[in-house]
Amino acid sequence: MAELAALEDPKIREVNEKHGDDHGVNLSRLRAVAKRLRTQQELARRLWETDDTAARLLATLICRPRAFERDELDVMLRQARTPKVHDWLVNYVVKKNPHSEELRLAWSADADPVIASAGWALTTERVAKKPGGLDLAGLLDVIEAEMKDAPDRLQWAMNHCLAQIGIEHAEHRARAIGIGERLEVLKDYPTPPNCTSPFAPIWINEMVRRQREK
Repeated sequence: MAELAALEDPKIREVNEKHGDDHGVNLSRLRAVAKRLRTQQELARRLWETDDTAARLLATLICRPRAFERDELDVMLRQARTPKVHDWLVNYVVKKNPHSEELRLAWSADADPVIASAGWALTTERVAKKPGGLDLAGLLDVIEAEMKDAPDRLQWAMNHCLAQIGIEHAEHRARAIGIGERLEVLKDYPTPPNCTSPFAPIWINEMVRRQREK
């Protein structure tokens, strides 16, 4: 904890706080600490228990993802107060855990939109890597009906799923693009130069173009 405190940079914290993240540690330096520590499950649990954002981010990097029980991960997600901790927990831990599919189904149906967004993130992973058994048309039905009015975090996750369906599954591409065009979610999102817009029709078409060029 002392080492993490020493890495604190007020300017980084100021930028992060605009995105809801209450830490000021350069993430490259945090990863360097994790690389030195390597996998330490018990230390990861103790870091998580501090409720400190930088410590929790470090915990997701040094833990053993498969060692967590289903209910433990459910509690941890609900404890993840900040967007970065939430995202790293889902991407670096839950996706590698044997209970990920069970959690995907439970979280997708959760009344809390932040928890539901984790379910959609796991669904997007399956759309890309293990689509077998998924009802893609049904997912598009839900996105079409609910994404426009969803809270920000949930809307972002649903939009990512919409784009992934359009990118990976040609038979659903026209419908995915059509839904994006009608709902206009993130259409005016400020996108830096050389970055792809998160507006689903642009995102889908750009990624498909790149795939064809390979």
